[in-house]
Amino acid sequence: MTEAPFWPRRSPAFLRARRAVRHWLDDGPRDSHSAGPGVIVGLSGGADSLALTAACAAEAMASGAGCGAVHAVVVDHGLQEGSGDVAERAAAAARGFGATAEVIRVDVPGGAAGAGEGPEAAARTARHAALHGVARALGRPLLLAHTLDDQAETVLLGLARGAGAGALSGMSPDRTWDDGVRVVRPFLGSGAPHSDGPLRRADTLAACAELGLEPWHDPHNDDPRFARVRVRATILPMLEEHLGPGVAANLARTADLIRADAAALDALAVEALGTMTELDAGDVAKLPEAVRTRTLKKWAEANGAAALTAAHVAALDKLVCDHRGRGPVALPSAETPDRPGCRLEAHRKGGTLAVSRGSTGPAATTQ
Repeated sequence: MTEAPFWPRRSPAFLRARRAVRHWLDDGPRDSHSAGPGVIVGLSGGADSLALTAACAAEAMASGAGCGAVHAVVVDHGLQEGSGDVAERAAAAARGFGATAEVIRVDVPGGAAGAGEGPEAAARTARHAALHGVARALGRPLLLAHTLDDQAETVLLGLARGAGAGALSGMSPDRTWDDGVRVVRPFLGSGAPHSDGPLRRADTLAACAELGLEPWHDPHNDDPRFARVRVRATILPMLEEHLGPGVAANLARTADLIRADAAALDALAVEALGTMTELDAGDVAKLPEAVRTRTLKKWAEANGAAALTAAHVAALDKLVCDHRGRGPVALPSAETPDRPGCRLEAHRKGGTLAVSRGSTGPAATTQ
């Protein structure tokens, strides 16, 4: 690490950021596969991720974790002219704090043709894959710099889409993914003992100002073609003006409450499902709707289904509760591309639900 602190004696906003990450650098929790103390930080060069990287470096210095405890990963999507220079400047800033840093260039398919994604979603997918790859290889938690404002925008966009509890739960402050990577968003307030609670975008801007940093401003953040930009620049400020201050904080708090409720319902669904490959329709029908639909979704996924929509789950529910005259329900299959002819169907067999696979043929119903 650097020999002397890189932050000024008085830096209240930066101190808030440091407290948010302290749990992860001061002998914080480590996963069983961890290679040792330290974190991976996703760094874009913007105010949020610069403040996060600097805070982690400061805490690593204060705790004696040593050089290399903080490794910043800058992903260059190559979608904008000069993106390589932006990435290198961000990495240089991280090294200036005493962290190690690397730039990873990713290829983003144009519009992600065939994947159902636009360029922004495709870039996000590529970025997450790169960050997860580094975190998995080093066996360290991955820290991301989302703030309370990001959380509020996410919830509001979910409300506009009519999304379910999963989307309205927003971004989890602390989640371990199926690939074993633990993803932490310290600025959302993950219950760490030293945290002052969620940080706002104004806090990270203030922290950068205290450190004399000039964050990179992504021009996409001003482009009104993107729904999130319209929410950020127009809709949330309008809500604050007409409904009073605190709308963003209340949206983020709502996400926390829904997340806790959804986790409890998911646990009940797992308990109801057990290890059954076939479901007793009578037993499932007796479950409360919120538990029943989760049970059906988990059951279908455990039997090879992928990316179930609300329409798929509703069709499965009807097969349980109102099955007379209904044929099998076609489900999206998680089969690999080398088996394009595979079809997945859920059907009733007496009083049970079962899943069968077959070759392509007339589409089954999802009514």
